[in-house]
Amino acid sequence: MHRREPVPAILLRLARAQADVVSREQALGCGLGRHTWTRLTRDGLWTRLAPGVARTLPGPVPWPSWAWAGVLTGGDRARLGGRAAGFCWGLLDRAPGEIDVLVPSATAPPTVDGPWRFVRERPGVRDPRSPGDPPRALLEDVAVDLASSGPEHEVVDWLTAAVQTHRTDPRRLLAAVRRRSRLRYRARITALLKDLADGAHNALELAYLREVERAHGLPVAERQVRRGATVADVFYRAFGVLVELDGRLGHTGAGRFRDMRRDNAAATAGLTTLRFGWADVHGSPCAVAAQVAENLRLRGWSGVPTRCSRCRRAA
Repeated sequence: MHRREPVPAILLRLARAQADVVSREQALGCGLGRHTWTRLTRDGLWTRLAPGVARTLPGPVPWPSWAWAGVLTGGDRARLGGRAAGFCWGLLDRAPGEIDVLVPSATAPPTVDGPWRFVRERPGVRDPRSPGDPPRALLEDVAVDLASSGPEHEVVDWLTAAVQTHRTDPRRLLAAVRRRSRLRYRARITALLKDLADGAHNALELAYLREVERAHGLPVAERQVRRGATVADVFYRAFGVLVELDGRLGHTGAGRFRDMRRDNAAATAGLTTLRFGWADVHGSPCAVAAQVAENLRLRGWSGVPTRCSRCRRAA
């Protein structure tokens, strides 16, 4: 009969750093006996997640533990990719049911039951660095992967979400795009990143820049301009006109009161504030352009707005 040896403290510390998941190889390397591994997983004291991978606790298995189990099952240099990596980087609000695990090109993807999809990487496509716990592809590569793998209308959402994490910027995202010899939606992704580099901050601001300002020949505004304790979305400084863009529906309560205080402060400073929402910019960009142009003319703009393709169709 085998003596029941305690689990080494160094192994328990490693498990805590990996969402309570360890591989058999790690456990033996930390001094756990083979028979003890077998007993713990056989008796249900530890939860077997994949061949040679276990959670050091019984009971329901949370998503981070499944993610770590996938990386450990994938072997050396395996890392999260796709939506799983996107969730870890904060690009998704909910953890995906399927967990993408990237494995080196020379590695045969494991064939095991579980929530994982093992994907062999093509050399040179992504940066080899794998930050984070669990390790994952770089944020820039993950954002480009997600933007290029789904419907075209989602491209802007993934790219703006990446920039809004404040962990990357359009320049670094463009570098990730340039590394790829083949990329779906390359022209659209590149154009959107250049617009983000010009100061647009989210999907609504991009739509205003493209469908309102550029399409109608309005002056080039400054974007994300700090004014005291607030940040103006769009500022036509030479004419004292602010444009605030709010993509939220039913904006009421404290948020609406903050908007009112900001508008009042702008008025006190002699500025005109125009406020538009998602429905305005996407549904009636020509009407928005006309209103902005009229206020710019009242404050000294001598230009004439141009007619976009929508304007011409409506005429």
